Amino acid sequence: MPVVTTAGKRFRAWRQPCGAFTLVRRLSMPAPFLNISTYKFTPLDDLPALRERLQGVCAAGGLRGTILLSAEGINLFVAGLPQNVAALVTELRTISGLADLAPKESFSSERPFNRMLVKIKKEIIAFGVEGIDPSKRPTTKLPARTLKQWLDEGRKITLLDTRNDYEVRMGTFRDAVPAGVEHFREFPDAVRKLPEELKNQPVVMFCTGGIRCEKAGPFMEREGFQNVFQLDGGILKYFEECGGAHYDGECFVFDRRVGVNPELKETGSVLCWNCQMPLSVAEQKDPRYVPDKACPHCHGV
Repeated sequence: MPVVTTAGKRFRAWRQPCGAFTLVRRLSMPAPFLNISTYKFTPLDDLPALRERLQGVCAAGGLRGTILLSAEGINLFVAGLPQNVAALVTELRTISGLADLAPKESFSSERPFNRMLVKIKKEIIAFGVEGIDPSKRPTTKLPARTLKQWLDEGRKITLLDTRNDYEVRMGTFRDAVPAGVEHFREFPDAVRKLPEELKNQPVVMFCTGGIRCEKAGPFMEREGFQNVFQLDGGILKYFEECGGAHYDGECFVFDRRVGVNPELKETGSVLCWNCQMPLSVAEQKDPRYVPDKACPHCHGV
């Protein structure tokens, strides 16, 4: 089975339903499963015991997804029946440093993950730059509604999309500058290629849920950028509070849904089975798209 490299992790690709009938049925079904995503940079200790504890809670509730634990904090994507997800969140909030954990929520008609993994990692988001500690030196966070207000006013800012290129092509803020990376570990080199004049201008970074910006921001400040903001909660929080204002397209997510729209509903985008490029519903109508074989991006390759 193909393997996809994502921002700081790898996951096995899933077979997408094919055919218009299957797609319509999938999108029109009730949505009983609650999906949550959240992270927190805070010192955690005794990680093996914590992993065992969380594995027990997830197993008891039949939850699926991934929880990453590190000495620097926690990062998780979990789905299940609402009452069982709530039980996990309650348990997490009893852990020192996680009392204020505030997951982002959405619903889906199917479980977006195949299994439950609780892993201990060196970093909860792979960056590879020593000395970046968001818990001690965070970047100034900009609330979603404030960003919308700034954009409504036409305030002069640079929107910097820190995500990977294949994510950006599915949708981004209007006039945003893409970092131009295939993997988040390339971000430091991308920052060094940005115009020198940006170092003294307002820059608002954003990503899917905010975690990449937690490390990108302090790094940019270390590189001499004087006026950097991080969109608090990322695109998903912006969708939740502001809808699709000033945003074009959808948002790529790292689970079976592939993409969500500004209403946080599954869009019908899929991954190409061959090259793993995300494909919108419109792209799936291209004659070069053959489910389980190829798409316009890898046709004839």
